[in-house]
Amino acid sequence: MPLSLPDLKNLLGADADAFLSHKPKIPSSRLHIPGAKSWKEIFSQSDRSTAVQKSLDALYGNGRLGGTGYLSILPVDQGIEHSAGASFAKNPDYFDPENIIKLALDGGCNAVASTYGVLGIMAKKYADKIPFIVKINHNELLTYPNKFDQIMFGTVQQAADMGAKGIGATIYFGSPESGRQIVEVAHAFAKAHQLGMFTVLWCYLRNSGFKKDGKDYHTAADLTAQANHLGVTIQADIIKQKLPTNNGGFLALGQESPYGKTDKRVYEELCSDHPIDLCRYQVANCYMGRIGLINSGGESKGASDLADAVRTAVINKRAGGSGLISGRKAFQKPKEEGIQLLNAIQDVYLCKEITVA
Repeated sequence: MPLSLPDLKNLLGADADAFLSHKPKIPSSRLHIPGAKSWKEIFSQSDRSTAVQKSLDALYGNGRLGGTGYLSILPVDQGIEHSAGASFAKNPDYFDPENIIKLALDGGCNAVASTYGVLGIMAKKYADKIPFIVKINHNELLTYPNKFDQIMFGTVQQAADMGAKGIGATIYFGSPESGRQIVEVAHAFAKAHQLGMFTVLWCYLRNSGFKKDGKDYHTAADLTAQANHLGVTIQADIIKQKLPTNNGGFLALGQESPYGKTDKRVYEELCSDHPIDLCRYQVANCYMGRIGLINSGGESKGASDLADAVRTAVINKRAGGSGLISGRKAFQKPKEEGIQLLNAIQDVYLCKEITVA
């Protein structure tokens, strides 16, 4: 049974009123708000081909959120990004790729995102049952000492051949290798569009200099939003970003030497410290919502996962975002609990009383 507004308020706890009544500094009237035909209207005006638009229709039309303009995606590429042991020891069933796809199906997701290997080994059985998003690059963890770089693991043609509807890639903006990654991913996205697939970009920051005076700015609203803006520039159709936890990255990092450029109005007129304002600034940098922003669910912390997932979904929805992409909180649990968590996220977007702020 879907969670009601009182159920969701209960999970929000003391934050319920602050989240459900907040009015952001950037008004919703300036946004392109997700809706029943929003993606059709936006992409029909773009240079995306009819084939790409059909792939987007398959994505936005699938699962419990089908036809709403919102997305719930199960991502399981952590077997490479975090090592298989660290990811699946809690629930060894997910060493088997079929169980990953079954969780996405049974959990009512719009799509499943995973590696060439996971999706390719099950392609003939499932590619026509749920949209596949093939993650084409990864940070491997066997190099010693570890390095942080995203390298290509296959070709875009391989993703098309297995019947995928979209591809996903990560760029570590701010890293020494980011210039090469931008070029590689831009070329891959152009090829995907030529082959009729949509594109999803994981817009993550990686630079030791982004930690300063004991504060981590890897999830600062101003820095992550600029990463989003770079992502939509290379024609990502969907942006995946971590929920912002603070702001003022450009200001803090530029105190001793010039770094980047910003404007005081970003912090005074366009944003506050409220989580919904921070997220809305991310949405604004995705062409005011023309390109959908999906926030990541984050690591599994155990007992608080359900409440944390609902909180993230409420922030994203009220900020004008397009959904959540949540993996570890779902697959590092018994399957029924994972389904419950995915459904709770979806219930936030299905709840008409929770509106865009």
